[in-house]
Amino acid sequence: MSITKETLEQHLKDPAIFCCRRQKGLVISAADLEDPSLFEDMEEAGLLKLSDDGLKIEQVIGSTLVCDVEALTPITRDMVDKVNEVTETASEDDAEKEEEGSVPAEENTGVSAGPAPQVKAVQGGNGMIHIEIGKAEKLEHLSMDIPVFSGTGAAVPVCTGEEDAGTADALSAPEAEKTGEKKVIRTLVKKHIRITDAEIGTETSIKDGKITIDKNIIERALKEDPLCKKIELDVIKPDNRHIYTETIMDICPIATKVEGELGSGVTKVADGVVFMLTGVDEDGVQIHEFGSSEGYLDEKMYFGHPGCADENDIIIRCNVVIEKKTGMTRPGPFAAHKCQDYIIQAVRDELKKYDGEVVREEVCEDVRRPGNPRVVLVKEIMGQGAMHDNVICPTEPCGILGGQKNVDCGNVPIILTPNQVRDGSIHALTCIGPATKEMTRHYIREPLVEGLAADSEMDLVGVIFVGSPQVNDEKMWVSERLGSLLESLDIDGCIITTEGFGNNHIDFIQHIGQAGKRGIPVVGVSFCAYQGQLVVGNKYADAMIEENMDKGGFENNVAGCSCVTKEVAARAIQMLKNKMAGVKIKPAPKKWDNEVINNNNRLLGLPDTVLLDSGTMH
Repeated sequence: MSITKETLEQHLKDPAIFCCRRQKGLVISAADLEDPSLFEDMEEAGLLKLSDDGLKIEQVIGSTLVCDVEALTPITRDMVDKVNEVTETASEDDAEKEEEGSVPAEENTGVSAGPAPQVKAVQGGNGMIHIEIGKAEKLEHLSMDIPVFSGTGAAVPVCTGEEDAGTADALSAPEAEKTGEKKVIRTLVKKHIRITDAEIGTETSIKDGKITIDKNIIERALKEDPLCKKIELDVIKPDNRHIYTETIMDICPIATKVEGELGSGVTKVADGVVFMLTGVDEDGVQIHEFGSSEGYLDEKMYFGHPGCADENDIIIRCNVVIEKKTGMTRPGPFAAHKCQDYIIQAVRDELKKYDGEVVREEVCEDVRRPGNPRVVLVKEIMGQGAMHDNVICPTEPCGILGGQKNVDCGNVPIILTPNQVRDGSIHALTCIGPATKEMTRHYIREPLVEGLAADSEMDLVGVIFVGSPQVNDEKMWVSERLGSLLESLDIDGCIITTEGFGNNHIDFIQHIGQAGKRGIPVVGVSFCAYQGQLVVGNKYADAMIEENMDKGGFENNVAGCSCVTKEVAARAIQMLKNKMAGVKIKPAPKKWDNEVINNNNRLLGLPDTVLLDSGTMH
């Protein structure tokens, strides 16, 4: 089992052993190392053999793996790009004197009889403080690296003793930290496991890349909630998508934790397959929708967009029937999600133990870059009750159990780490227009999180989720809490997004105002175009990014169409940089014009935004 940063501090001098298989390119962190307290038992059991050539933990933290390595393998010099050398060069005679207590009398007084020691301390980007003593009494050229464990304790001071006028220069403060130097706080490894087929059968298993789901699981799943009356499961292959579907309630990945908690450790993700939740009530009324995506599947989903199935994905469809007249309530749609999650969990349990082909290892890092502009991403999510809700921080990635609904939390701002978001900390329960709805799959691969986390010019502090209440007084109250949080974080800029349009634009604009009046440069991201034009505004909403991909500028019935994409994220990040740098942003034209968007795309070397000429709901 991997160790925590706290455990790491206690075992810096112990051998560095990989807890699990790791691939080339990994930056070694505590999450990758086996607990040294288990070594003795592992050796006795024949599971581990320590190497005389093995490195210590303090020597490998922050180093990059240059080859693939199996679990329980001692780390040696040939496996890493660098070794953190820890050299304590005091002479053997001096060491013996210290052990015997025969320290010279003048040193026992605490007063230096000779020149003051020349001390230099530099904090590096590999999570270490490098201390160098050029010359001092009895010590010459002592050089050592001390780990810095960000967020686990106070900074390590450099003790220099009493200064006098003649030694002020020699005892100068530590050198300023390099601007933008990357500090890895924690690492999440997402192992994408190849899935090539799926079927509904007589057992639940994963074998040779094929998922089989026991048809009898439906009876057990229905017991999860009495409002769920019927469930149908089927498999839709990429070459057979011209089939009728009820409105698309959600697209959910199959992902499961195998080590650690959300945001760290190891997560397995089934690659090439997703669950799709659809449904009606007992009267045949479409549920969980504001504008329906019912129809032929190949015409009703924007394949390849972050929240949707990809072009070659297998889709396991879970079609539910819930109690009549509950489709516009909170309990009804949630019952559908809960019952589907029971089925997904059975597949997760199989994925945990399935040793299949790893298509790729996605190494996600929570990093800080001190000295760079401090920024946050604020994502306004639905919180208006009825069908408008989300589950935050469940036990399993993209799951239900163990999580809290943002409506039940009062819609107050909740800050997560980028890795927590990328590890499936949000399960979408939202009923809004199909095109502007951010489904569960969207959050686990949110382009703005990926873009900001990877940007070497930014210091991403965190990702804030804030619900959008129904009542105006509640909207203002929640927005004020967000403003206080932004101020407390002492940020230099922020990006604020919202899904949908209309009612939630009220608090969306308030959020922008809360940032703006505190002098925080802010960029807004939303669907507006024609149908979603802002009904309110303020002077701070002067840097806006458009998500629309409908030719008429309308919310359309194509699921996942007008949401944050990689191109939208790139434009938003660059606009924030410009605003923080004081670059004047030209006012948008009074009427939405896609050519303005494409001009910006071209400036950034991005492809043109191609608008859909079908699916418009006007």
